[in-house]
Amino acid sequence: MTDHESESGLTRGDLARTTGCNIETIRYYEKTGLLPDPPRTGAGYRIYSSVHARRLRFILRARELGFSMEDIRGFMGLEDGAAPTCAEVKERTERHLADVRARIADLRRIEIVLTETASKCSGAEVPDCPVLDAISRSANP
Repeated sequence: MTDHESESGLTRGDLARTTGCNIETIRYYEKTGLLPDPPRTGAGYRIYSSVHARRLRFILRARELGFSMEDIRGFMGLEDGAAPTCAEVKERTERHLADVRARIADLRRIEIVLTETASKCSGAEVPDCPVLDAISRSANP
């Protein structure tokens, strides 16, 4: 048995390396209840199982897709103690998708404004800057 393996489990550091997750993030997920507390060895070391690793990968992937902690709790059945139905997961996903589409639309509008504004800027070493003028105009109602 090595320092990192005990009772066929993983230490927190091993779990972090295995999943690519920061140790502090693992602690946070444990504290918030998304990741269950692992059992401990007689010496008090936390020992994580493959179940912990799978659950952590699920959480990380859901976060990559932009789901909220509340949505992830719902996906895992932690909100009301029951496994979610496909209909509930779909509703959460469609709501999130609508939010993503709204953000994309906002970013496209921002892109247009920035493209137009940047095209008016010569980039010369002069004190007058069309980009700053445009920002100032939009900041003053």
